[in-house]
Amino acid sequence: MKGQLILENGTRFTGTLFGDIKNIVGEVVFTTGMTGYQETLTDPSFAGQIVTMTFPLIGNYGINLEDMEAKHTNLKAFIVREKCNHPSNFRNEMNLDDFLRDQGVVGLEGVDTRAITRIIRDHGVMTGVIMQGEPSDADVKLLMSTLDNSHVIMDTTTDQIYTLNKGGKPRVAFIDMGAKDGILRDLQKRGCEVTVFPANIPASLIEDNNPDMLFISNGPGDPLDAPGTVDTVKALIGKFPICGICMGHQIIGLALGCKTKKLKFGHHGGNHPVKDLTTGNVYITSQNHNYIVSDYPDDVEEIFINVNDGTCEGIRHKSLQVQSVQFHPEAAPGPLDTGWLFDRFLKEVK
Repeated sequence: MKGQLILENGTRFTGTLFGDIKNIVGEVVFTTGMTGYQETLTDPSFAGQIVTMTFPLIGNYGINLEDMEAKHTNLKAFIVREKCNHPSNFRNEMNLDDFLRDQGVVGLEGVDTRAITRIIRDHGVMTGVIMQGEPSDADVKLLMSTLDNSHVIMDTTTDQIYTLNKGGKPRVAFIDMGAKDGILRDLQKRGCEVTVFPANIPASLIEDNNPDMLFISNGPGDPLDAPGTVDTVKALIGKFPICGICMGHQIIGLALGCKTKKLKFGHHGGNHPVKDLTTGNVYITSQNHNYIVSDYPDDVEEIFINVNDGTCEGIRHKSLQVQSVQFHPEAAPGPLDTGWLFDRFLKEVK
């Protein structure tokens, strides 16, 4: 069935719909990963977004349900230049079309993904709709006006408290802002007992748990939409070592008195170079975010920067046990260059 992507600036792209065919609205972004499309599909940080893959052929190794980064997808739609209908891999369980249909995600193929990427890169992230046929401008405008991503954190956080690897050490209180399973796996690999809390958890319940460390996860959307989490972290600074990744980095930044701002088109993909300001080493990292930390108070220092645009990629408090990074050390998908950061986080406990 024919469908169109219509961007906020009026540009239309006509292609073929697949997956769950319906009309949707979302924030249009692009991601530069050459592989790892299944991890991209199931990364909660993409909640509320229409994701365009810059790599042209997607789905060639199929879908393996063991590689899910969450129990289900959270993005609105998935745009590819060409999907593979007959994947070939010994771990393959289904093709991309069937997976999106099962997950309730719209797919669009046969469009110029390079042109979409250039528009977003030049003009910034914008709202878009995917609709069947050739919708009128009035119908497009009506659907576009309904976008509201202010609730995506609460849509993706856990709805109950639970513990993984009971009896492990150290004991980590983990605030789930829309976490990838890869972060939980890496903490468990290092022997941690991890108690997972929802994003709106009050500080008192964390204190009652008496953990050895507080960890704030990645997640979708704007950190300013989670003022309760910021207040919780602010109340716990100085009581426990605190670490965070991605959205967790932004929450920690706000709790320390920094500001956040939205990037023009965000960082999405597995090939972003980051410089360690302590050693001078440059690492290739996996990233997925639209917001960054900026304007640090005197007691906060920058420890990593993005080589491409100079934006903040990591901070730490100069005297307290608080540090965070914007990129994803657990990758999934992407390079594993910075996996050692989990070990550095855990040294804060010792």
